[in-house]
Amino acid sequence: MPRALLAAAVTALLCGPLGVPAAAAGPGWTAEPAAGGRPYVYLEGPPGTVLEDRISVTNPGTAPLTVRLRAAGTSWIALAGDRERDRERDPGRVTVPPRTRADVPFSVTVPAGAPPGDHTARIVATAGGRDAVVRVHLRVGGPALAALTVEDVRVDGGRIHYALVNRGNTVLAPRLAVSADGLTGALLDRPARPLPLELRPGRRVDLAEPWPDPPALDSVDVTLRVTAQGGAHGEATASAVYVPWGAATGVALALGAAAAGAAALRLKRTERRLAKVGDRP
Repeated sequence: MPRALLAAAVTALLCGPLGVPAAAAGPGWTAEPAAGGRPYVYLEGPPGTVLEDRISVTNPGTAPLTVRLRAAGTSWIALAGDRERDRERDPGRVTVPPRTRADVPFSVTVPAGAPPGDHTARIVATAGGRDAVVRVHLRVGGPALAALTVEDVRVDGGRIHYALVNRGNTVLAPRLAVSADGLTGALLDRPARPLPLELRPGRRVDLAEPWPDPPALDSVDVTLRVTAQGGAHGEATASAVYVPWGAATGVALALGAAAAGAAALRLKRTERRLAKVGDRP
């Protein structure tokens, strides 16, 4: 991919929902994408290609620092280590001299049968009991499909439970709108708002929407509408019946007591009539 196009793609991503800074290990040494200023590593290529990049490990201390690197989230990443070491036995072990920054290369081999779309992974650097995580975002060439569904919607008291599933091959930043209609009209109308999550391809997340003031007595239809970039959208509806069970229980007990009293009165009247019949000559 030409560097100008790659730079444009990275710039676009930095303005998008994936612009989350790479995690550092706190005071002391750090690990981050090489070349500075990148919140994560972005690579793009078709299936069957090998892509390369680097991460920078900075040691501001006064003693050498040995860092172990490992890939998480995919087996497509191959890490390099110290040149003088046996990489097959100890890949990803890097010793950084004091007050030095080491740029460590790595490669991503995209399988020939890799599905097109977005894939995410991480490179974890460990030293001194601390971790630093560098995110890797890979886009495999091919037709992009943005699709999601809303599933398993149910209303439980003051919460609306549901699940979101990414059915496509691109990373989605979903937006949620909620509405509820009762017997007397609209009860809830929340406009679409961004959800604080990144929905990767194939991922399912279980979520809940608070509803602190549901009706005391009503039959309600709750509708969730979710949208995301690329035209992805999903909708689902669930029904719920709200009954003030305390009052209902009291009414039921009162009705039961009244019915029992009426039955006892009828029984006594019947006994009196039978007694009068028995007293006749």
